[in-house]
Amino acid sequence: MISAMQVSLDGFIEDLDGKTDWVESWADAIQLIDNIDTFLLGGNMYPGYGEYWESIYLDPQCIPPNPEVPSQQGRLPSSSEIAYARFAAQTPHLVLSTTLNTITWPKAQIVRNLAEVRAFKNTPGKNTYVVGGGGLVASLMNADLIDELWLIVHPVVIGNGKALFKGIKKHSLELIQAQPGKNGQVILTYRT
Repeated sequence: MISAMQVSLDGFIEDLDGKTDWVESWADAIQLIDNIDTFLLGGNMYPGYGEYWESIYLDPQCIPPNPEVPSQQGRLPSSSEIAYARFAAQTPHLVLSTTLNTITWPKAQIVRNLAEVRAFKNTPGKNTYVVGGGGLVASLMNADLIDELWLIVHPVVIGNGKALFKGIKKHSLELIQAQPGKNGQVILTYRT
């Protein structure tokens, strides 16, 4: 299981208002991970995720709903976002939730607890892309279910907000790679 998270230089995944207007594209992370055959995301993230990517998949020329990213309001999806939406629509998704009863995303199923995630992880297959959110990543890391952590560090300091590693126990990580990204980003790859 590989998580790729967009994070500010000071370690936040969103500001105090829940905004992430410093992230240019949510599709960039998928290009970093080879051989994906499953997506995993949390129940809090799912509704917005499903709405956003389904709208692009159904109509690549639409302006997708994205109230959390004002800088992306009123713009057409990029080619990488269209490619992501197409790939995601054809790829199974697991949604970890104790509260959701139904989900509409194609090829998606609800898993109720970390034991089900662990059982899935022990089945043969390719990489699972852990989309997020932050609470899911912390839970998976605390349960030793994340194999690699990719941090896409943006050159912005937010000052306060939702910390990526809130509620996480101590972990020693091995740096595998550090590479420059576009527009001043740095992509850090760690093995857990």
